[in-house]
Amino acid sequence: MKMPFTIQHTFALQAAKILKNDESVIGLAVGGSCLSNEIDEFSDLDLILITKERVSADQLKMLQYANRLGEMISAFTGEHVGEPRVLICLFDNPLLHVDIKFLTLDEFASRVEDPALLIDRDHQLQHILDQTEAQFPHPDNQWIEDRF
Repeated sequence: MKMPFTIQHTFALQAAKILKNDESVIGLAVGGSCLSNEIDEFSDLDLILITKERVSADQLKMLQYANRLGEMISAFTGEHVGEPRVLICLFDNPLLHVDIKFLTLDEFASRVEDPALLIDRDHQLQHILDQTEAQFPHPDNQWIEDRF
């Protein structure tokens, strides 16, 4: 992954180190501004955690994974942006906003971008990236208007 050396980069590499030996983890990937090198000190970090079992249906399990990654101050799920599989976290030391999307292997194929892979057990994620195409959805104007 080509990414400037930042607190986001350090956090992502530490997360990979923490999760790499967890047998329930299939993969860990990075998306968002890290992919386009548009990251700065105010950017969040977008992580995608792919697990064997579905974690996103259980907020407690989501929090347990997130708590392993650092000193978490607060976290909540992303229903307000239409993505309940995302846990929006604020970590301390360093102070960093991290969004963690919890997916299963089947869910990983449907994506808006091709993330950088930090963990890829048995090359399963790379195989999906090679066989499928990222598609950014057209915005739902009514969904946007309802939030104004």
